[in-house]
Amino acid sequence: MNRARLLAISDKEVRYILRDWRSLAVTLLLPVVLLVLFGYAINFDVKGIRLGVYDPNGTRESRDLIDELTRTGHFRLVEMLPRPQDGERALQTRVAKVVLILPRGLSEDMASGRLASVQTLIDGSDSLTATVSLSYLEAILRNWGLKQAKARLPRHVALVPVEAKVRVWYNEDLSSANFITPGLVVVLLMMLAALLTSQTVVREREQGTIEGLVVLPVTAGEIIVGKLLPYVVIALLDVVLVAIAGKVLFHVAMRGSLAALAGLTVIYLFAALGAGLLVSVIARSQQVAYLIALIATLLPTFLLTGFVFPISSVPKVLQLIVQAHPATHFLVITRSIVLKGAGLSVLWPRALALVVIAAALLTASIRKFKKEL
Repeated sequence: MNRARLLAISDKEVRYILRDWRSLAVTLLLPVVLLVLFGYAINFDVKGIRLGVYDPNGTRESRDLIDELTRTGHFRLVEMLPRPQDGERALQTRVAKVVLILPRGLSEDMASGRLASVQTLIDGSDSLTATVSLSYLEAILRNWGLKQAKARLPRHVALVPVEAKVRVWYNEDLSSANFITPGLVVVLLMMLAALLTSQTVVREREQGTIEGLVVLPVTAGEIIVGKLLPYVVIALLDVVLVAIAGKVLFHVAMRGSLAALAGLTVIYLFAALGAGLLVSVIARSQQVAYLIALIATLLPTFLLTGFVFPISSVPKVLQLIVQAHPATHFLVITRSIVLKGAGLSVLWPRALALVVIAAALLTASIRKFKKEL
């Protein structure tokens, strides 16, 4: 490819972009706005779960158990039920999401070493909240019971033969922001990059300027790559703005190599921009190109690439198909570098897959583009 001809095509595209400065401003600010909106909206950390309790005892142990549940902030006591039958009413009227029915003689059972059964009612209409509530409740009850048993037994008596000492790595606080934010950057870049370049070639056809490109002494590859380069710069600016916003707003720490992440981000952007270019070459109108790019990037990236749900949860056929999606590999790369501090020695298969996908998309765009009217 001739460098001068490449720069000439890029200069033409830059002039068009700068003429519509409002769209350029939206392009630069939109990812930051979406990061803020999605970053705060997509949160798996459930707090303040409404809790109703039936306590027929009123003893120190039962009060201590209720305090233990509410002290964490995961549960908020909203009602002390006068009768155990009122638990169903509290769930039906949505006064409470979780109801705890303590047994009579809780203190006596604990003092004599008998097993005390605590009945739990959970509103399962919201399956996500119900699952999280159940896991919180089981962990709190288990830890509280263990603490009570240790306090009652002599020091020389072993409570259990094996005690698990859990240490969480890479996301010590189990904060969903640390998991969601790096993935959200991948999703936004995929969507934005594809939308940016989905209009480039089809716009020339609709505006009647394609004739000027056809008669120029340039190859199809020089046209495609020349049009791509300005959008690489714009996308990189978006990366910087989104990274700064993620650091300031969500306090996501970078544990790995920034240089490695930056280099792999450039490859990912070429793949995402190449996908948009391929759509622009195939589509016959800007509206169609926009819709295809939006549907082909946003929905699969959100649902199938591991952003929210693990890939292992989708059917086997889809698991194979999404391996051709660049976000599938870059999600693993981003989270591994940011959260785990992983390097290229571990991530090179994913990096190689990105290179292959980017090369395939750009090659397909060049082959599909015909220098003819």
